[in-house]
Amino acid sequence: MGPRLTVEEKRKRMMEIFHDSQEPFLLKELEKIGPKQKGIVAQTVKDIVQSLVDDGMCHCEKIGTSNYYWAFPSESAIKRQNRLKALEKDVEQMEAKKRELTDNIERAQLGREQTDERTSLNEELAEIETQWNAQQTELQAFKECDPALMKQKRDEAVVARDAANRWTDNIFIMQSWACEKFGMDSAAFGKHFGIPEDMDNV
Repeated sequence: MGPRLTVEEKRKRMMEIFHDSQEPFLLKELEKIGPKQKGIVAQTVKDIVQSLVDDGMCHCEKIGTSNYYWAFPSESAIKRQNRLKALEKDVEQMEAKKRELTDNIERAQLGREQTDERTSLNEELAEIETQWNAQQTELQAFKECDPALMKQKRDEAVVARDAANRWTDNIFIMQSWACEKFGMDSAAFGKHFGIPEDMDNV
């Protein structure tokens, strides 16, 4: 018994059957020829042939009730030539794109040559940016005096005061209800629930 063939070796040998004969075959015929001529296990012939059909390397045509399979050597050569042309076209497009990008880079660099004037302007720009950053830091220090921020804080204080008074009123309402319902003294109620005697609206 010879060495086991890989799937790729089986595919190659099956293509040799097609190319050598240059005629169509029924699957049953291939299942007989494969083991005898190429050492392909009969049970795997169907899967190998189908994989070739799926990859476009072999043709399958139903004639009547039977499926015929074939592949001619000239087709492989034509496919390789077409693939080569497609790749050459891709290379040509890529080279054109490269030339275009190179031209764009060269145009973009025009007027940006490193001169004494350009160096001086870059230094001046760096100095201005440093000053601007320092001013931003200084501005942050005075942010507490910002009129808009002060107004926002005043508005928030009003909202907080109203909320506190609302809850204080709610506590007084509960205290009044509990004292009336259970005959409890308001001082005892406050002591029991930890309510300060001097609690009042803000």
